[in-house]
Amino acid sequence: MSMNERKIIDLDQGWEFMYKGITKLKRILEGQPEPQFNSEDYMMLYTTIYNMCTQKPPNDYSQQLYDKYREAFEEYINLAVLPSLREKHDEFMLRELVERWMNHKVMVRWLSRFFHYLDRYFIARRSLPALKDVGLTCFRDLVYQELNVKVKDAVIFLIDQEREGEQIDRALLKNILDIFVEIGMGQMERYENDFETPMLLDTSDYYSRKASIWIEEDSCPDYMLKAEECLKREKDRVAHYLHSSSETKLLDKVQYELLTVYTTQLLEKEHSGCHALLRDDKVDDLSRMYRLFSKIPHGLEPVSNMFKQHVTAEGTALVNQAEDAASNKKVCFPQAEKRDVVGLPEQVFVKKVLDLHDKYLAYVNDCFLNHTLFHKALKEAFEVFCNKGVSGSSSAELLATFCDNILKKGGSDKLSDEAIEETLEKVVKLLAYVSDKDLFAEFYRKKLARRLLFDKSANDDHERSILTKLKQQCGGQFTSKMEGMVTDLTLAREHQTNFEEYLTINPATNPGIDLTVTVLTTGFWPSYKSFDLNLPAEMVKCVEVFKEFYQTKTKHRKLTWIYSLGTCNINGKFDQKTIELIVTTYQASLLLLFNSSDRLSYSEIKEQLNLTDDDIIRLLHSLSCAKYKILNKVPNTKTISQKDVFEFNSKFTDKMRRIKIPLPPVDEKKKVIEDVDKDRRYAIDASIVRIMKSRKVLGHQQLVMECVDQLGRMFKPDFKAIKKRIEDLITRDYLERDKDNPNLYKYLA
Repeated sequence: MSMNERKIIDLDQGWEFMYKGITKLKRILEGQPEPQFNSEDYMMLYTTIYNMCTQKPPNDYSQQLYDKYREAFEEYINLAVLPSLREKHDEFMLRELVERWMNHKVMVRWLSRFFHYLDRYFIARRSLPALKDVGLTCFRDLVYQELNVKVKDAVIFLIDQEREGEQIDRALLKNILDIFVEIGMGQMERYENDFETPMLLDTSDYYSRKASIWIEEDSCPDYMLKAEECLKREKDRVAHYLHSSSETKLLDKVQYELLTVYTTQLLEKEHSGCHALLRDDKVDDLSRMYRLFSKIPHGLEPVSNMFKQHVTAEGTALVNQAEDAASNKKVCFPQAEKRDVVGLPEQVFVKKVLDLHDKYLAYVNDCFLNHTLFHKALKEAFEVFCNKGVSGSSSAELLATFCDNILKKGGSDKLSDEAIEETLEKVVKLLAYVSDKDLFAEFYRKKLARRLLFDKSANDDHERSILTKLKQQCGGQFTSKMEGMVTDLTLAREHQTNFEEYLTINPATNPGIDLTVTVLTTGFWPSYKSFDLNLPAEMVKCVEVFKEFYQTKTKHRKLTWIYSLGTCNINGKFDQKTIELIVTTYQASLLLLFNSSDRLSYSEIKEQLNLTDDDIIRLLHSLSCAKYKILNKVPNTKTISQKDVFEFNSKFTDKMRRIKIPLPPVDEKKKVIEDVDKDRRYAIDASIVRIMKSRKVLGHQQLVMECVDQLGRMFKPDFKAIKKRIEDLITRDYLERDKDNPNLYKYLA
């Protein structure tokens, strides 16, 4: 039949049919005996609505049906849902609520299907809330509004019971909290305002109570274990029933109450706080401390400060220990050679500092996960005591001596090649903390020179390897001279081979003495005094021959002879036996004088050798007053005076066939320090000029700061020194002061 002939359904009659369907649905939800809907029932209900909405006005009942849809929910809630909820309490009320909410959602789903036609046209055209939302809103306004406070209290009560170790029904809580989320219909504010905020407040109270007890009763490690466990459990709680958006807020509250509030008290606990853990190497506890405190704002700062204090104290204790050891040695063994006294405590000290660095670097890497704050703390701590020095020796010198001991023959017989490499690597790391790197370089160069020239170096590879490490750490400028020295020696060996060939080819020139000459490049090596020592004739011949040979190689180079570094092997013909004496060139020249004279006075010796009094006294002392008395002295006293007379001691003998006669070492420290000071003056000058050249005009403060910044890699320039250099550059017309502002400098090109 056509549209016009369709039978009009009036409102009451149509609604009566719909109401029967709705009642059937409610009976099913209440669990009463009722057959399920089949598709026919469903189609009848759907079509009834469709027809009632498509009749011509005034019989289009869309608005009335929309209202009745809502009333159906309100009626059911008021008559069935609320009464059943009001009579139950606590967990039973929660279970009922979950049940009712599930049913309500089923009811919304079915009814919105029956009334579906409304959604499609009527609601869409008038921009009214959709059927599904109307259903949810009814529950929200009638059930949720009335019960949410009670529900929230019940849930929080259960959470606290669980915190106290009781078993609770987590699934129930999850379902309840889903209601808070779903009732917001896409917004989180119901969950946040009605549940989360009060729950967080309760959490703070709960942990505040716990913390105030634990902080009194527990050691720091026990407290941290509890805190970590609590945080783990709260995280777990979120995973099981809280909404994931609560995690950060919840953990923040727990961290605040357990850690932030008690940071100082916890870290400074007398027998178990941070210092005690460091002292007793409690690596696991320190790792836990890092994990916990890295989570709270600025939490790691106090930990890294205590780490820095601890390392500084340990290092400073090593310095004091070394000082005591050094001074005790000096007290106990006045007769020991100076070398032994310095050798031991200071070298042990460097070894201990290396071990200390290993130990705490491992802490930084493992316990503190390489965090920059702890790297910085370690660096600042080591800078404190690595620049202290021990018994008058700066750390720069101690490190250079330490390297020397490892690299020279006999210095490290016990160490494998790998161990030597590893130790050198560590020394270079330590050098990073020393502010006077240039001083180290100079001491190192002096000692390297001795190793190379006196054939004391144990292994070329190690010598080159440490230079590579130093180059990486301090730059090429730092090592260029030292690299030159090592290369020089290789070239010198070639020269020597060529010289020996030259003598074979020209036998007439052979001086009859074995001669080894090491030719060096002036710029690379430390500066040595070259004296006009009067060489004995035999040696003069050697020098001449080598000069002739050298001229065949190069025309443009001048040889300067450094006799103070030479050694000679000479035969002493004594009454009992002939003994080979290993002596310096100076000692040899003095002894050879006795080939032509039996007795010589101090002044005769001085005149013949043409050396200073200092040198003559040292030489004569080594040959007549020390261990080996090759010369007899009149009078026979322990000191040399200018009135003394000397003669060859033919009675001398020794159980060895060869003996080395030591010359007491000259203390080169003063010279090294003077040289470095001079170099520093040049470096500061160059830096100031460089800066001023690019800036043209600069204030005093900035100039000083930039200068310190530029030079900091090699040494810490002293402000007074910089000021002095600026004054000097002004008098030399490199800079001038501004006429109106004396604190401003201008560059004069």
